Amino acid sequence: MLISYDQLLSKPVMSLQTGVELAHTKAILIDPRTLTIVAYELDGKLLDEHPSFLRLEDVREYGSVGFIIDSSDEFVGLNDIIKLKEVYDFHFSLLGIEVIEQTGAKLGKVQGYTLDAGSYSVQQLVVKRPLLKSFSETELIIHRSQIVEVNNERILVRSTAHKQETVVETKVAHYANPFRQSQTAGPETIEVEDR
Repeated sequence: MLISYDQLLSKPVMSLQTGVELAHTKAILIDPRTLTIVAYELDGKLLDEHPSFLRLEDVREYGSVGFIIDSSDEFVGLNDIIKLKEVYDFHFSLLGIEVIEQTGAKLGKVQGYTLDAGSYSVQQLVVKRPLLKSFSETELIIHRSQIVEVNNERILVRSTAHKQETVVETKVAHYANPFRQSQTAGPETIEVEDR
């Protein structure tokens, strides 16, 4: 199932032990090397550390009430986990990044994305078209498989232009169908002998 990124923002983080809201999600931390969510940056009055994060592994359930975790012990600081700090230091955000084809054609800027609910990996980018191209199509949907390269300035995608294909001539053997013989003569005639 695909979910939109905005369904994960400003959601409460609830404690299973106390049943109260401990914080809410402020931002999504995405690893640009794999385009998967690593953690959620949190905001709230009950947080001991700023910035504080909630790792995906620590979420018990996500539903209509928000994220459910065991307790506030699940929150981690920036320096608690090396991988988390490494991804945070990339300062990567998908929103607003320019999308360019391999041919150099500018497709637009990322205005949203969808995630796989199971793996929390980015599956589709929603790209807002430039002004002149927006008259024919306002947005493009680009699948994960089309992405070639990602960095902080741009996302490079495979070209959608049709390549000229080389036509390979193949020899086709012709077989005579014995059941479809052409008859050049008229109807079959039978000669009868006179006795």
